[in-house]
Amino acid sequence: MGRSDENTAAATNKVVVGCDHAAVDGKHAVVAALGDLDLAVEDLGTEGSESVDYPDYALRVAEAVAGGRARYGVLLCGTGIGMSIAANKVAGVRAALVHDIAGARMSRLHNDANVLVLGGRVLGEPLIKEIVKAWFETGFEGGRHARRVSKISEIENRGRGSGGDK
Repeated sequence: MGRSDENTAAATNKVVVGCDHAAVDGKHAVVAALGDLDLAVEDLGTEGSESVDYPDYALRVAEAVAGGRARYGVLLCGTGIGMSIAANKVAGVRAALVHDIAGARMSRLHNDANVLVLGGRVLGEPLIKEIVKAWFETGFEGGRHARRVSKISEIENRGRGSGGDK
């Protein structure tokens, strides 16, 4: 296997994780849950309670996923709303803000989400771990859902080709 094949194989099992200051404890719960699932994790920060700007961390994770450095990402902020908005600005990212196990499963089954977003201030650590487990144990169903995910990509491509501000 060549070097690029090795990098691709490593990215297949790699998950990048990021958070802002409001969700550091939640991020640690995510990392622990991912470890229980034997997934390789790269922590892209932050680590402290000092205020940081969530779009910076959303961009780090989203670009790693969109660029193929990791297969999946997990983002957390206080509610998850800001992270999901920011991450979804990166072409190729389908970030799903999830609050429960059913939503975790459906975001994978029907939407082929590649970034899981959680609210560190609105979800307890036990639920965060359950959501992570459900999300990573659920695959994309394909079929009619593949057509719909393809339409999302078409919308992204149309937006990139629009020439910017008008």
